[in-house]
Amino acid sequence: MNYSKRTGILVAIDLGMVWLSVYFAFYFSYKSSIPADQMQLWLLYGTISSIVSTAFMFLFKLYNRIWQYASVGELISMTKTVAVSSLVSYLATNAISAQPVSFTIALHTAETMLLLLGGSRFVWRVFCDKFGGKRQGADEPKKALIVGAGSCGTLFAKELKSNEVYDTMPFAFVDDDPYKQKLQVYGLPVLGGREQIPAIVEKHGIDEVIIAMPSVSKTQITDIINICKQTKARLKIIPHLQEIIAGKTTLNQVRDVQVEDLLGRDPIKTDLDGIANYVEDKIVLVTGAGGSIGSELCRQIAPFRPRKLLLLGHGENSIYTIEMEMRRLAPELELETVIADVQDRTRLEEMFSQHRPQVVFHAAAHKHVPLMERNPSEAVKNNVFGTKNVAECADQFQAERFVLISTDKAVNPTSVMGTTKRIAEMFIQSLDKQSQTKFVAVRFGNVLGSRGSVIPRFKEQIQRGGPVTVTHPEMVRYFMTIPEAVQLVIQAGAFAKGGEVFILDMGAPVKIYDLAADLIRLSGFEPNVDINIEFTGMREGEKLYEELLTNEEGITSTMHDRIFIGKPMNINRTELEFEIRKLERVLGKGQQEIREVLKHLVPTYSNVS
Repeated sequence: MNYSKRTGILVAIDLGMVWLSVYFAFYFSYKSSIPADQMQLWLLYGTISSIVSTAFMFLFKLYNRIWQYASVGELISMTKTVAVSSLVSYLATNAISAQPVSFTIALHTAETMLLLLGGSRFVWRVFCDKFGGKRQGADEPKKALIVGAGSCGTLFAKELKSNEVYDTMPFAFVDDDPYKQKLQVYGLPVLGGREQIPAIVEKHGIDEVIIAMPSVSKTQITDIINICKQTKARLKIIPHLQEIIAGKTTLNQVRDVQVEDLLGRDPIKTDLDGIANYVEDKIVLVTGAGGSIGSELCRQIAPFRPRKLLLLGHGENSIYTIEMEMRRLAPELELETVIADVQDRTRLEEMFSQHRPQVVFHAAAHKHVPLMERNPSEAVKNNVFGTKNVAECADQFQAERFVLISTDKAVNPTSVMGTTKRIAEMFIQSLDKQSQTKFVAVRFGNVLGSRGSVIPRFKEQIQRGGPVTVTHPEMVRYFMTIPEAVQLVIQAGAFAKGGEVFILDMGAPVKIYDLAADLIRLSGFEPNVDINIEFTGMREGEKLYEELLTNEEGITSTMHDRIFIGKPMNINRTELEFEIRKLERVLGKGQQEIREVLKHLVPTYSNVS
């Protein structure tokens, strides 16, 4: 129904109600009948009231409101409209009529108008809530249990009830506030606190549990998720209410709970001024810019307004993808794409000479442990000599800072990949001692969602119906989200004095078996009932657990509670260069010879799983 037709119908109905209100006021004031000498006054007062009331209804925009969503605000507006229009009608009638309208009749008219005009609209709202046609003829809607009976949960319950997009209806709330428990919110019962969720889900056959608590900490969200994991209900989480209000997202974007929500870490506090001091108005180079970490570095560096951002990578498709994304996200930023291999020293010198980057984030590396175990020469060429080339160019062309992205696998390594990353750390620490450039490394564990991450593989296996494969029941790893890791990497760069290895606080280590089981549950299945978990045995180069510090490194704190410093090691540059030249000479030979030189360079390297 278009606006004009709808308004016309409402005006006609309202005019009838105004006339009824005036009639009842006269009728009951004169004991069930209107005297003949009052009929002319009744007609005059009714006509003036109709005209004035309609005018004020338009003035107060009551015909612009959707009464299906009427609330206290609409009731207040209706009361104002009736009060003002009744007073104006009373005064206007008495001003032009020789026979005045009594104040009692005017008061009764106002009361009846409020009852009829306001009541009719709220009856319509109740009817829509109760008998709305959103699911008529459809299948039985899913039952939803909403965790959090605050403003966000209530808003979402209202949206679920009225929006035709959803096939879910709110059934009840749970809330830890004892005052709300056993009461009703928006017509729905509050059945208990978070600890009662499993019992409520089982008793009432709940299909979905929706977490609507945007103001609580991530630790609390994780606690709630862990409780919900005991049920077979599908878990969903609501966007932050601030994002909804700001228009950044909508309630339609309620999403499934993801593994990242299980990490339970609160948002990172960033020293924006410190970062801006070394990035703003600088030429910044990101190597490996098409990769998971490199591309996220580009996204997070852009808001700090570098003078130019250089995107260097070997794969043209991935560099093209991040270039297009950056041109959309930051159209004002000057970008330069560089297709180059970090193993090509001549190409790197040409690029450094042309662009003179002042800040370098070196993310280009081979990171896949079993693949590098089978191809050790490629790991050495990319991770050792590639890093050496970029670092020496940064020194030669007087860059201000060089930040190496390292890994916890570099600590007491059992893999070729980890060993090559440890040599890269050692090289930049030795170079720092004689360079004007500040060379630092940032070491962290696995990142969720990166290329080669275990999460996409688990999801793919679940979609196929299983089994989900885990290498060992006791395998544990540190995990962090990509944005979280990159934010800390950029922050660590602000603390650089030269030679440090920064270690990121990864939180508690996670069992890979538990991670697989959680993913199966979050997908709506029961581990080892609907989808099996199978153990395949540890792969070459892997170890059961990772460490963040070598035996030689002590640890000191920084100004950031999530970043620590491993004590710089005393590395002899001449000896290291000699050993690296030996490594270069064995590249064309057998894998065992390469491993022997790696062992000599990094005595803690042990190729024992």
